[in-house]
Amino acid sequence: MANAPTGPERPDSSFSSGVATPRTPHPRYRPAKTIPYELREHCLIYFEEGLHLQALNLLFSITIAGGSTPNIKPAFVPPPHHLALISTLSVHPALTTRAKTTESLEAANLAIKYLGVVNRIVGPINANVQDAFVFFGPGTASRRGVISRRTTGGNVSPEKEEFEAIDIELANISSLWARAEDFWHIVGWGFNCSVVHKKRWERWRMWLEYMVGVLEDDWWVRPPGEQGNSLIVKYLDPEDQGNIGEKRIIRAIFADGSSRSLGEFREVWSNETRERKADTNAGIAKKAAVKINIDEGEYGDYMQSSEDELEDEIPVVGGMNHHLNSDSTTPYTDGSLLLGGSVALQLRLRLTALLIQVAKEGLDKFISYANLFDIYITHIRPLPLPTFSLFLSPPYLRFLQLGEQTDLVQYIASSFISTSAPRMSFDDIDQQKLEKYVLPWPANTTSIDDNAKLGACVETLLRLFNNVAGLKWTEKLQKCAITGIEAREGNATHRRKRKGEAASGVRTEDDRAWLEASGRRILGVLQMAKENPK
Repeated sequence: MANAPTGPERPDSSFSSGVATPRTPHPRYRPAKTIPYELREHCLIYFEEGLHLQALNLLFSITIAGGSTPNIKPAFVPPPHHLALISTLSVHPALTTRAKTTESLEAANLAIKYLGVVNRIVGPINANVQDAFVFFGPGTASRRGVISRRTTGGNVSPEKEEFEAIDIELANISSLWARAEDFWHIVGWGFNCSVVHKKRWERWRMWLEYMVGVLEDDWWVRPPGEQGNSLIVKYLDPEDQGNIGEKRIIRAIFADGSSRSLGEFREVWSNETRERKADTNAGIAKKAAVKINIDEGEYGDYMQSSEDELEDEIPVVGGMNHHLNSDSTTPYTDGSLLLGGSVALQLRLRLTALLIQVAKEGLDKFISYANLFDIYITHIRPLPLPTFSLFLSPPYLRFLQLGEQTDLVQYIASSFISTSAPRMSFDDIDQQKLEKYVLPWPANTTSIDDNAKLGACVETLLRLFNNVAGLKWTEKLQKCAITGIEAREGNATHRRKRKGEAASGVRTEDDRAWLEASGRRILGVLQMAKENPK
């Protein structure tokens, strides 16, 4: 591992420092039934005539029917290729950023809402997303599992029934599932948009929030031993998705709008980022709010949480000075901006959490827990200080299980720690190990940046341990912390200049401020432990 000659013992999935807090699927999914042929035929006609809003309104009323009765009835859901089309409608430029009519934009808005409602009511397994969200590759005209001619049929089970093809380009050659190479192509392109194409990000954000939620629910709702059949594993399987490569997957999660990233994860549709005239878009968007009042409005605000709301929930200042509100000397920098903002950063970490779960399962289709960390460290270490500090702060790490949070931060910290420090082992961390392996050491270079990043790791480890087990203040703990703070500040003599970056005394001062602030925050954690013993 580069720059880590004394790296830690490789982590394994047996480590656990607390109770897991995974995303909790809906506690009571309704069983699902395929929409009857006659209603399906109505929807098919609407879609083929371009009346997408009418088709979606019909599907909405069919699916939610019967949910408020004392005896919960099965919910009617459309066949998989209908769900695939609806997914395309929610993000296709012709219905979103280049929508010509209010109705087109309303259809796109209702499409993403409907997908979310289906997932909430019947769940990903009952909705058969495994068959719906299949990539059939650029240049492919149609998908498997549908037939060209319409047939009349009786009560055939959804698993064995062949459904009528939808004869429009949006369901075939122009479909999201035909245009994208695979799921990770969309992830990379979506995150590129979060940085450099904000208008497109507005649509990809909603799609990724929905899709990541589906992947999480599909994983956690399955009993142990069956998670190898989940959709996220299918998207990792080379037999299903071609030669993906684990490194490419992580590059997609860290896509940042750079020329290299844009070259690897290109737009899904040609000229996708081209927009209609601003005045036209403004007029359409103003009229296109979808209002749904069903069962006291439960679905009307579905998936409409704004970035502002989420940023109120999670600190956006690099490091944790905003969280503590006690450090006015740290440069006020939004560390999430480099990676597309708060929502984009949350989605990146939710995908990270899923990959960690798959790695811990030890499936042949994916790399090990240790190898996954090896790849992640090459992307996290080079991040600018504000972004690095935010990425490894507890409010964002909360998407990982507690043991995984500590493993990741411990592993990254060990790549910075001085070669004079004793070798760190991956097992249950305790206060004595923090005092011996972590607290008193500087970085293995004289870079201000590296020493500040190590300080951020030390701070996070202290916070995580305090949250799980509770720090017990002692004079030894205080002495070790002060020794480390002084060692890092004394060791930091220069700022490492990034490739193509001009020398800047201001940036050096900023990095120094981050380093000094991390020391004050570490002492603040110890002071809280002293004043509020657990």
